[in-house]
Amino acid sequence: MIQKKDLHKALQRRLLKSWNKADSLTIALWPFSILYRGLFFLKKTSYQIGLAKSYRAPVPVVVVGNITVGGTGKTPLVVYLIELLREYGYRPGVISRGYAGESSSYPVSVDGDTAVAICGDEPAMIVQRTNVPMVIGPNRRDDIELLLQNFDINVVISDDGLQHFELQRDIDICLQDATSQQENTHLLPAGPYREPKSKLDHFDLLVHHVSAGSLTDKPYSMNLLPQTVKALSSSNTNSFDASNGVHAVAGIGNPQRFFDTCRQLGWNISEHAFEDHYAFVASDLEFSDDLPIVMTEKDAVKCQEFNNNCLWYLPVDVNISKEFSRRFKVLLESIHQPVNKT
Repeated sequence: MIQKKDLHKALQRRLLKSWNKADSLTIALWPFSILYRGLFFLKKTSYQIGLAKSYRAPVPVVVVGNITVGGTGKTPLVVYLIELLREYGYRPGVISRGYAGESSSYPVSVDGDTAVAICGDEPAMIVQRTNVPMVIGPNRRDDIELLLQNFDINVVISDDGLQHFELQRDIDICLQDATSQQENTHLLPAGPYREPKSKLDHFDLLVHHVSAGSLTDKPYSMNLLPQTVKALSSSNTNSFDASNGVHAVAGIGNPQRFFDTCRQLGWNISEHAFEDHYAFVASDLEFSDDLPIVMTEKDAVKCQEFNNNCLWYLPVDVNISKEFSRRFKVLLESIHQPVNKT
């Protein structure tokens, strides 16, 4: 008997296949994409002409997002921007929807002790990596007002939200995955696009996530540089040893990118792909051997309570074209003067 969970995974795999390359399912869903396009246009236009009200924050707002469904490396880019803003003398705060988290009330201020089940894996990872002031919730205005009330910040990064027209933004950054050969450019649900591809020419900064070794200044491009593997448990004093093979675990939007990175490090890996934002349980990470189990940093925040000394995670840092940071600084300073570092 087919279980509901297995059926959902099968349907998801089938949809993802058609999103990569148009097929018969794309044709069947095409009328719904026309409906989506119409509703999206009406919503956007209503904000542009003032029929619907949008919120202007008292501090600059930088929105980081994408126009497609799936992983593009947005979370590492947000971490990079936090560090870049601090280098420039700003005091950033971050807002996020907190996808896959669930709270009885919103907005929620996130710190290092907030349960991942409440805030979601991406906010938890960002806070643990940077200790940035972070608020999650479905209402961006409420999120920003709580940030301003509780923290000394002077710029807000919105983690996702390019299609959230209720929030006015000063700089919008779109991240586009250039590592996959995605041929289907239809709008949802026939394709993976949230907005028409032509919109890419209208963002303040369009960043292409490229493969390792192919960084260029024009267009703005980035890739992810793997750092030193870290043990998930602080009590694990073993040395990391990949000589006999590695179990590579990824519950992210594009698990293949993580697997490719592991192979580039010279590891012989067994792939274990899970759906994005997957809620791991200990049994998911129990294999019939004692080989090291390496996961992404985003997955690691959900597995910190597991008593398993085989668990490791691979942090990554953003490597981005220098012209991006120069242009970003120019755009920001045209809005708000930075404060001196203390």
